[in-house]
Amino acid sequence: MGGINWNELFPGRWSPVIFISYIALFINQGILVTWSQRSGRYEYNIVAVVLMTEVLKLVISTTLYCKDNSILTLLQETKKNKKVLLLYMIPALLYCLYNNLAFVNLARFDPTTYYILLQLRVVLTGIIFQVIFNKKLSAMQWFSLVILTVGCMVKHFDTHVLGTEFHVDIFLLLILVQTTCSCLAGVYNEYLLKRQGADIDIFIQNVFMYIDSIFCNIVVIILLSVFTNDASETLSNVEIGTFLQPKVILIMLNNSLVGIITSFFLKTLNSILKTFASAVELIFTAMLCWILFSIPVSTNTIVSIVMVSVAVILYSRNPVQNAQPKEVAETGKLLV
Repeated sequence: MGGINWNELFPGRWSPVIFISYIALFINQGILVTWSQRSGRYEYNIVAVVLMTEVLKLVISTTLYCKDNSILTLLQETKKNKKVLLLYMIPALLYCLYNNLAFVNLARFDPTTYYILLQLRVVLTGIIFQVIFNKKLSAMQWFSLVILTVGCMVKHFDTHVLGTEFHVDIFLLLILVQTTCSCLAGVYNEYLLKRQGADIDIFIQNVFMYIDSIFCNIVVIILLSVFTNDASETLSNVEIGTFLQPKVILIMLNNSLVGIITSFFLKTLNSILKTFASAVELIFTAMLCWILFSIPVSTNTIVSIVMVSVAVILYSRNPVQNAQPKEVAETGKLLV
């Protein structure tokens, strides 16, 4: 472990806190969503919950910004940077699909299998990262990505799955769509944070993201109402009582914190390290699912964990690092 350059891996004083918080919140989200199910079904409208979560994120970001600034300043900055507001429509749409598909896929897969399948984004993230930021990944970095990918796929290729259930169904396709949305949104969002919006306060950028996300989710609800046979059925469980359920409140609050911490993560770290954080989530998710839901930790899961751990250690010896905003690298000002 002496060969790991921790200062390079976590450049700011808040970087380790952001990294650990990011992992903990994502693990908690999968467990909370699974806990809220009843026989694999949700007793609430998932699009409405995603929409209200985005509203909560907007309120939190606006409040944090207005702690040191006025509403008038926020409006002036929004008008001044309306081009960036429009650019955020792309990741907002991708995250809208991602967040809604998360509920759909967690109704089909247990959290451990779900997070394993999401690791399909690893190589795709590396390729996108290299193309957009013109960062060449070294042979060792690519090797670690390959190990991570293979390790995360081991559990999926269990013998009983191969023998009876291994086929391309709609849920695997939805996982692929969700994975693609995650990769594209994460890297494009990082591009906006560090390039187009490098001089814009991070809370203002969050406001832009959540305004666009609210719009996207409203469009989804309208489209579902139009294209389903019974529009009233689609909206039947979009009611105030839904959002007062303790489980739903916890899901929305946790997901809101996930959104806020992700923006800090992308601002101070990078998408490749974000991918490895997701891999670490797999380890603890498997343990907690065994404790809370009695989901067994198979040999394949243990092999996956070992391979993922090796990949993380290999990567940590030679991390990809972008130039960091001065105030983040030196003072951790973003969290003040």
